[in-house]
Amino acid sequence: MTYTHHWFPGTRAELLARLREQLNDSRYQHVLRVEATAIQLAQANGVELEKASVAGLTHDYAKQRPDQDFIAAIHRYGLDPALLAYGNPIWHGAVGAELIKRELHITDEDILNATRHHTTGAEYMTPLEQIVYMADFIEPARDFPGVDRARELTAKELGLGVAYQAKHTLAYLINNGKVVYPKSLVTYNAWIQRYPNV
Repeated sequence: MTYTHHWFPGTRAELLARLREQLNDSRYQHVLRVEATAIQLAQANGVELEKASVAGLTHDYAKQRPDQDFIAAIHRYGLDPALLAYGNPIWHGAVGAELIKRELHITDEDILNATRHHTTGAEYMTPLEQIVYMADFIEPARDFPGVDRARELTAKELGLGVAYQAKHTLAYLINNGKVVYPKSLVTYNAWIQRYPNV
């Protein structure tokens, strides 16, 4: 894909090179699969493909940073100090968006919110945010009970997939005795009301 809209100030090859510097090969291959899935979902849902490419590629940009980088960013950028009580699974989205903005010079809020919300979801999400949220969940290498159902629902209607993932993730966290980031609960409450039979 040739980038022409300047969502990222460079070429796709240059963006891939930046990702290579940040991610091990396994994580790099994951972001390529998420990009491909995001482009497919964008085609099906009338979302600009280049935007889906950039958002799909960058959603895990900060995933492999050490904790101290996230903690420093929370303080430096005046983010909600409540974030300090959570770890990488929350930080690489919520805090990672700030690192993408400053290090990759991506300023489009839709793309940044796609990263910000790709692990927790949000009460309201644009089609692009929903696409990255689902692409990360259902990319072809994902293999967990329920992933085929998630793919079916997402193909039928993007919002159905979002509601299913919000419900599935909350159940996983509770069943495994893990803490629930408040926004994940907000996401579940909002989307299960829109799609109560998912």
